[in-house]
Amino acid sequence: MLVIAQDPDGLQGWYPNMSNPCEARCAVTLLRSSVRNLFASGLPLLVGSLSIFAQVSVTTWHNDNARTGQNLNETILNTSNVNATQFGKLFSQPVDGYVYTQPLYLPNLTVGGQLHNVVFVATEHDSVYAFDADSNAGSNANPLWFASLLTPAYGAAPGATTIPTATGDDIYPEIGITGTPVIDSASGTLYVVSATLEGVNYVQRLHALDVSTGAEKFGGPVVIAGYVSGTGNGSVDSVLTFDPEWANQRPGLLLLNGIVYIGFASHEDNGPFHGWIFAYNAQTLAQTSAFCITPNGEDGGIWMGGAGLSAEVIDPVNHPFGRMFVATANGDFTAARPFAAGMDYGDTILNLDLTSGVPTVQDTFTPSIQAVEDQNDGDQGAGGVLILPNQTTGNYPHLLVQAGKSGEMYLLNRENLGGYNPSGDQVVQGLPYEVGNVGTWTSPAYWNGAVYYWAQSDTLKMFPLVNGQLTGPSAVSSETYGFPGANPSISANGNSQGIIWTIDSEQFGPPVGPALLQAHDASNPATTLYSSATNASRDNPGPAVKFSVPTVVNGKVYVGAQYQISIFGLLSGKMQAASPS
Repeated sequence: MLVIAQDPDGLQGWYPNMSNPCEARCAVTLLRSSVRNLFASGLPLLVGSLSIFAQVSVTTWHNDNARTGQNLNETILNTSNVNATQFGKLFSQPVDGYVYTQPLYLPNLTVGGQLHNVVFVATEHDSVYAFDADSNAGSNANPLWFASLLTPAYGAAPGATTIPTATGDDIYPEIGITGTPVIDSASGTLYVVSATLEGVNYVQRLHALDVSTGAEKFGGPVVIAGYVSGTGNGSVDSVLTFDPEWANQRPGLLLLNGIVYIGFASHEDNGPFHGWIFAYNAQTLAQTSAFCITPNGEDGGIWMGGAGLSAEVIDPVNHPFGRMFVATANGDFTAARPFAAGMDYGDTILNLDLTSGVPTVQDTFTPSIQAVEDQNDGDQGAGGVLILPNQTTGNYPHLLVQAGKSGEMYLLNRENLGGYNPSGDQVVQGLPYEVGNVGTWTSPAYWNGAVYYWAQSDTLKMFPLVNGQLTGPSAVSSETYGFPGANPSISANGNSQGIIWTIDSEQFGPPVGPALLQAHDASNPATTLYSSATNASRDNPGPAVKFSVPTVVNGKVYVGAQYQISIFGLLSGKMQAASPS
């Protein structure tokens, strides 16, 4: 069988079908070489009438480890056909819980002997689903596979349940899978963390699921446990132990160089809690490290509105393990250069060296108002970290962007974050209240030289990068979203046809109302291309879940909601009537 592909440079052709996307990329590399040889030889290149489309995967929160949120290989959806006449909801699939996680996607995956494009959905009922990503007709009406992580087959004790939501908790009506999983397409493995209540015991497990079957791999799952030296809240005899009862696996998982990294905050601010990062070998599931944000203090959770832990590898030869950037919430702060064991890093952006899978603090930025933020639940880490592409102008080629509850957007030099200066922040740029007077609980996206933010009680804003500085906002939307704002995703065909996709989830309840999917022109966010409210009877995505992130890939948009996932696309390609919301 032959499938058709397009590589990021736009060269197209046919190659043998392979269920492993990594192998498919290798085939595309060979194809590019062959095409160039054909052109060099002067022979004609014949392309048939079959449609040609990009084979794109979405394997992690916001599409990549830099958390840009962009898909630059979208050739089907564009600013001309994304409108209420040509674009809408194609169908929905029911699931058994709230979908706080971002849907993930693999093309050309063989499941049960058949080739499918597959969307993966994880729910708060501790379930993972694999659906055909393009159709719910016939046999595709049912999941391709389903895994209940509450069962003994997935390591849980008989009678295990999800964790009931406590009064005032921010995740409800139950707590199961909250952080977005991550997929290793090379090995065909989906990594996900479940939370269960088993009798009187709270348990959190790391699972490694086969993407084709849902079965456990590598001897998994493993129970997440660990400790560090410290006298912090909840410690015993100068040992601080991870407590799965109070820990909330909120941020998206990170996979980098064969290591899975898992971040934790708390459920609201309940219990004696701390921010934690655990690291596990992706092939053996052996733990490589446990890192605590406040080993001698308290709090400092890693929330980031569910954003994935951000990471990069700048020097693959001399430093292949790379580094992670993470923002922490309010908590004790005792850190100052030189860094030493036992320091506390509340309200701080951390640069963590990842040599051998062991996070080690290399640099920090802490706002000068840290003490005030800590006293007032200020949470610098309410929003995620965006690692910007290397800049060719300005004084600092390596930049990152982050904002939290203070509403100040920080542009930082990744090679020198700025440390802590009580007399004033030493940063590349600080823009007070540019992303909402009441702050942000969401993360930005990047496309074509601009940063896009949608904060609480604010509009969608576009901030161009000019000579290494953020300017603007140069354009804003006409709409305003309530709490928590939105995490924008961007589809584009390279540097053209950019579309900003957002989910307004302010009606997450109570009382509960529908999510709102919208699309804006990325070149001018003042232009609204599409809104699901225009034809609400057809396009209702389902009841809202806060912090939702749309996944846009290969002509479809995937929106998680309460007890369902909805698939949007061009109505001309619709296979059947949309299922009721």
